[in-house]
Amino acid sequence: MPRLIAASAPSNAYGRAVRALILNAAGELALVDDQPDPIPSAAEALIHVKRAGICDTDLQLVRGYAGFAGVLGHEFVGVVDQADPELAGQRVVADINIGCGACPRCSHGDGHHCPDRTTLGIRSRPGCFADRVAIPRRNLVRVPDSVDDDLAVFAEPVAAALHVLDELDPRAAGERIDVLGDGKLGLLISLALAASGRQVRTIGHHRAKLELAAAAGVAATALEHELAASDQRSSAVVVEATGHPSGLARALWLARPRGLVILKTTSAAPIPVDLSAIVVNELRVVGSRCGDMHRAVDLLAQQRLDPRPMIAATMALAQAPAALEHAGQRGVLKVLLRM
Repeated sequence: MPRLIAASAPSNAYGRAVRALILNAAGELALVDDQPDPIPSAAEALIHVKRAGICDTDLQLVRGYAGFAGVLGHEFVGVVDQADPELAGQRVVADINIGCGACPRCSHGDGHHCPDRTTLGIRSRPGCFADRVAIPRRNLVRVPDSVDDDLAVFAEPVAAALHVLDELDPRAAGERIDVLGDGKLGLLISLALAASGRQVRTIGHHRAKLELAAAAGVAATALEHELAASDQRSSAVVVEATGHPSGLARALWLARPRGLVILKTTSAAPIPVDLSAIVVNELRVVGSRCGDMHRAVDLLAQQRLDPRPMIAATMALAQAPAALEHAGQRGVLKVLLRM
């Protein structure tokens, strides 16, 4: 991980300051106590962050992915400030993509691909690894009382996991989905798809993670020991969520002719792959990013999915650099920050 540096920020007219974890343009992390407090616009709400989750995307950003600089973090649950005129005191999560609201994409309900969108803690917008964050009200989703903070903080990655369903052919509802990767996202995709009634197989390296999947009723296979030659070209749907450049090649090896490969991995590293497998086997390869937050919260509220066993550690925001380092260690699942 980058070294931690001392940093400060000027006070603002609001008269308050927040603690925040900042990634600067040089790729250095700075934990500051005097970041200016966000001043919400008339369309925004000020959120007091309660929990935030460290995602593999955060780790990739620290390594240089997307060239982001600013406050990190995009997975959170928080409480709307009591002064808010519409949502005071409500516990919320948020769709992290903020479209312009006026372009053709936004007009057709596809703000996730607005050319002028900002993305919380990823693209041109401060993130949630801070005491407070300002977010448009239209992006907020209320959290029912039955969903506690440690569960609600998973809403954003659960939404991303469930977005896999949007790429599937409804005529093939009985087909098994192979999820390649047993890291944070891969395991969550397996659990979320299984909770949605799909037949799922998790393929990974780590016994403890595969056992966690098995405990949730998901078939689990160790990549090195159990995949045989008969598995080649056997999968109707492969979700590539390894986080490793070699994952795509393995996914193409598994996918049967005219099968579907769904890419979830983001990586700053080059990905070597023989594209002839896509052509010869007429594979459909699609990317998949963020999903419907309402659908994710509904699934969590129905108590059909409980990803809390994935929590490896919960650390204070003051320990954020150490928390990111811990989250980046091999085999570690979800690390949360407590505000």
